[in-house]
Amino acid sequence: MPQLRIPAVFMRGGTSNAIVFHQKDLPADRRLWDDIFLAAIGSPDPYGRQLDGMGGGFTSVSKVCVIGPPTRADADIDYTFAQIPVKEQRVEYVTNCGNMSSAMGPFAVDEGLVRASDPNGEALVRIHNTNTKKIIHARFPLVNGCAAVDGDLEIPGIADKGAPVRLDFIAPGGAATGKLLPTGNVRDTLDVPGVGKIEVSMVDAANPCVFVRARDVGLTGAELPSVTEANTDALRKLAAIRCAASVAMGITRDITEAATRLSNPAIGFVSVPQDATLLSGATLHANDIDLTGRMIARGQAHRDLPLTRTLCMAVASRIVGSIVHEATRATDNPDAELRIGMPSGVMHAAAIVRNNKGAWEAERGSFLRTQRRLFEGSVLVRGSRVALA
Repeated sequence: MPQLRIPAVFMRGGTSNAIVFHQKDLPADRRLWDDIFLAAIGSPDPYGRQLDGMGGGFTSVSKVCVIGPPTRADADIDYTFAQIPVKEQRVEYVTNCGNMSSAMGPFAVDEGLVRASDPNGEALVRIHNTNTKKIIHARFPLVNGCAAVDGDLEIPGIADKGAPVRLDFIAPGGAATGKLLPTGNVRDTLDVPGVGKIEVSMVDAANPCVFVRARDVGLTGAELPSVTEANTDALRKLAAIRCAASVAMGITRDITEAATRLSNPAIGFVSVPQDATLLSGATLHANDIDLTGRMIARGQAHRDLPLTRTLCMAVASRIVGSIVHEATRATDNPDAELRIGMPSGVMHAAAIVRNNKGAWEAERGSFLRTQRRLFEGSVLVRGSRVALA
């Protein structure tokens, strides 16, 4: 059976890669999308390498984005994100990818979907993420009407510097559960099977997360990913806590369902600023950060920090009484930039959070990322794997 040829662009956004499709080039029946995305990325792959597709064997490079016309008056484009598990035959649409969000505005401008008034000025693209129903504002420089690539911004995990893309996540609270604090509490104590009682903070900003103290699961918080992944007891505890939190947050009905829904919530462990060895071999000093943070996804320790999870961590750091706030360096300015130490270096974030008559509200979360278009043309998928071929 012949292969199916679909126009596509391959892009880097922050520390992620994804295939980007125009919605018009995909079937109108979205039930047919999954087969196309799985075949294009190369999943499921029991060997974990995705050599027969465009994926790279890690969740951060096993992604698909779809851009279409806006369905909201306050947006310029609709953006649907699909996470493709490496070894499983499943496509997940329940979360957004903040890193790839940084590439969506430049894609829209370069494809002629959005036109800027000044071809050598700054573009503003209002992005409606259909996964979370939230609005993201992307601002970035232009060169001759196209998104700039070269610049002075260096982000951990990317070898080259690039032009900055500022992302403002507008009112990010309640992206999945409808509430910034799904249980109504800044801090809860969960009775977790196989773990016991443990204090957590469950926060839903951009994407829902549960945060624990690193020491409560037998970690220092400064471990490199390989060390964390070798600690099977800590991973077991984190997985169990994540499942218990999923039920407590109302994301899943029970522990059994939570064990199969791996994208939400994510789990992170935090600790006070401390010296740490980076993946590059360099030393990150405690004085250069305000918080030490790590995230786990599908049993894998992230090499950096996923952007929307980082936004959630930043928001949590400004909620007085939370586990994250407890570990964050004290400041007189709650709107100040937050420097989070992670395995690849320092993630810079900002979150504006207010306590309005006893109720916490997240007004905005912001980041700077870089992006680059890597390849444009067509992606070929096996016709035998796609129902409409």
